[in-house]
Amino acid sequence: MYKALLKPILFLVDPEKIHHFVFRTLKFLFRIPGIPALMRACYLVRDPRLERKLFGITFPNPVGLAAGFDKDAKLFDELGDLGFGFVEIGTVTPKPQPGNDKPRMFRLPADEALINRMGFNNEGAEAAAARLRKRKGRVVIGGNIGKNKVTPNEEAISDYEKCFEALFDTVDYFVVNVSSPNTPGLRALQEKEPLLALLVHLKKRNAAKTNPKPILLKIAPDLTNEQLDDIIEIVRESKIDGLIATNTTISREGLKTPAAEVEKMGAGGLSGKPLTKRAAEVIRYLAEKSGKTFPIIGVGGVHSPADALAMLDAGADLVQLYTGFIYEGPALAKRINKAILARN
Repeated sequence: MYKALLKPILFLVDPEKIHHFVFRTLKFLFRIPGIPALMRACYLVRDPRLERKLFGITFPNPVGLAAGFDKDAKLFDELGDLGFGFVEIGTVTPKPQPGNDKPRMFRLPADEALINRMGFNNEGAEAAAARLRKRKGRVVIGGNIGKNKVTPNEEAISDYEKCFEALFDTVDYFVVNVSSPNTPGLRALQEKEPLLALLVHLKKRNAAKTNPKPILLKIAPDLTNEQLDDIIEIVRESKIDGLIATNTTISREGLKTPAAEVEKMGAGGLSGKPLTKRAAEVIRYLAEKSGKTFPIIGVGGVHSPADALAMLDAGADLVQLYTGFIYEGPALAKRINKAILARN
């Protein structure tokens, strides 16, 4: 129904505008008595065989929603009712910021992909934390944190610490995002020295808490094998809890969409089906080279149960959706969970 009827209508409207429309619509629908239970009956797969225990957290199923969809923690309970085992909010920054100029999100239907240069548009960490304090459901929540655009890289640690402190009591795990291509200079923080300093600082802050939270690092798909080797060393030296692989790519190779159209869209991170192969390659490399000594959450180009299973086979412990959710609809998480059960 979604692909045949709803998606063609939704895709007639600007991607960012329809995103906010869908959010408002879901908020309204879920206020109607009986709708949350109906949605759970339609989309939520409950089976103890789907549970995954990682870094002290029990995930009810291994299919999550990646950061970027619910940036400001406005729909996490509703998304849990749509079958996701975990929802990652953000990326949030210490201070609210509008992000980059519009238009800043573009569809590539021929490639089942998106290009975005949102630029960490969000209402700030404190606003997200206030909403998360009103959690009703039991869906696991991750907090994806970043720095404000105006903050120089030399002061980035302070921004990440502020987000960490603001969200600490309201999320189940943290994700350090230094891999978005849409904040100028951000990816320079993936270099070994500044990244290690940032992660060690957050681990120290975390260790001072009575109930430390898992800290993960989200990496780009554009890293070389040598850079991935550095990432493995950084995980070991900093003793963070795992990786999320991968973020969006700056590559435009192999697209079906005409190059002239892609060029008009301009800069930004590419997500969706063009990432399927590369994301799995990065996960396999990390898993094999590290001896699977830390958990990996796989994301990038998961548009079908087969994509998700391939990612899990490559070494991912959990998977996340974003662009696949937009192109395939709300039943995708259910279909993946059913496919996982069918293999057990």
